[in-house]
Amino acid sequence: MQLAPLCTDPFVISCTFVCLLLLLALPYLNPNSVTGRRLPPGTRGVPVLGALPLVGPAPHSGLAALARKYGPVMYLRMGTCGVVVASSPSAARTFLKALDERFANRPVMASAEDMSYGCQNMVFANYGPKWKLLRKLSSVHLLGARGVADWASVRRDEAGRALRAILEAAEAGRPVVVPEMLVCALANIVGRITVSKRVFDTQGDESNTYKEMIKTLLTGTGLFNISDFVPALSWLDLQGVQAKLLRIHIQFDGLVTKWLAEHTATSEGRVREGRLDFVDKLRAINDDEGAETITEVNIKGLITDMFTAGTDTSSIIVEWAMAEMIKSPSIMARAQEEMDRVIGRDRRLEESDIANLPYLQAICKEAMRLHPPTPLSLPHFSFEECEVDGHHVPANTRLIINIWAIGRDPAAWEDPLEFRPERFLSGPAAKIDPVGNNFELIPFGAGRRICAGMLAGMVFVQYFLGMLVHAFEWRLPDGEDKVDMAETFGLALPKTVPLKAVVKPRLVPAAYT
Repeated sequence: MQLAPLCTDPFVISCTFVCLLLLLALPYLNPNSVTGRRLPPGTRGVPVLGALPLVGPAPHSGLAALARKYGPVMYLRMGTCGVVVASSPSAARTFLKALDERFANRPVMASAEDMSYGCQNMVFANYGPKWKLLRKLSSVHLLGARGVADWASVRRDEAGRALRAILEAAEAGRPVVVPEMLVCALANIVGRITVSKRVFDTQGDESNTYKEMIKTLLTGTGLFNISDFVPALSWLDLQGVQAKLLRIHIQFDGLVTKWLAEHTATSEGRVREGRLDFVDKLRAINDDEGAETITEVNIKGLITDMFTAGTDTSSIIVEWAMAEMIKSPSIMARAQEEMDRVIGRDRRLEESDIANLPYLQAICKEAMRLHPPTPLSLPHFSFEECEVDGHHVPANTRLIINIWAIGRDPAAWEDPLEFRPERFLSGPAAKIDPVGNNFELIPFGAGRRICAGMLAGMVFVQYFLGMLVHAFEWRLPDGEDKVDMAETFGLALPKTVPLKAVVKPRLVPAAYT
């Protein structure tokens, strides 16, 4: 059987193209035409692309500007997709508490297809039995309270290595590039607890290449990619996002495959000595009769989740907090005074000290409020229609929570653009914690899809930030008089210009050994 040749008549091609555009544009001619019911306020946008061009190159601030015009619950057409955006604490509470289960799914996203191994990981999997199993295993063996406590010695060891590397830089008169140092340390922690491997012997070209890979992954999957909102055009990859992410995925998958192969070759020794890591425990699931199978693809997806979410996002919060303190030396001085009083200068900070350092905790909360690691939540998706504040939200709608806008909402925060940790020491904000119960501060999200690594992330941020502030004096390199606070939008929100500083030790020499 032979296929008919494609028509090449210019008139026929033009008519076909116009018909396609009209079909795609139909929902924008009347935003209520699909349901005939009152949708939340919003804008029709432009034909075919809808509101996509209106969000701009920084969608977190673009959507916040639209929310100031249309309200904290907006309904936007983006491509062929309906999107509801929540931009206030009360709106977030409605969707992530009252309607939590209904919006617990993820939409299909062309930009996430490769890095998620076809949605076989925990982050992008749909809500269901396999996602629940992956979430449970991650919480029990790695990310829950017991798992975090079990790996405290690994964090302490890698923190000590980072301290000594910074001390060497100080003695040599070299500035410290804060995110490079943090990512190297955090990647080694994740490597040791997942595959029993320090993935980088030292900070250098290899760890910096890894950081750029993670940054590209997080930036690319966070972009408002036309292919994600107009699936019919995904094969064109108009912005080149999918091609770039595929190249990075192939690189990263090569690393994960290598680590898992090395892990398999050394598994007998770990089993014999009873020192099982996360992957050992995942693979043991398949040895239990009747247990649901965890495939090697699931394991690869989980490892990718741990390395992407467990390194760059935590380092981003610490970097922003350090930048704010270097910019405001009085905050740094107060934090150091608290640590000197509680800990002294003859030893390094330990995780057990954090409970006695309320100002350090306040600095971490303030950094998460003003510079959330994920400015927009990963998109939620509902297959069912619902009512919100008297408005109809159709089935097959995506939900975006603007975490960045909520943290800067003047109705929720006094002087929201100021970095003022003191707000968390007294008054109403003193009882607010970023664990998903107080919707004014949800850097890790909330509800069923709250970040599984929230507890580990809090420990990473508080411990590493406290260690850096306690152990060293920080200042900008000679010739620089201002901290560049520009940000780069993506799934995460890093500083555009990495923070670089000159350091001087504060503790007795023995504290760094």
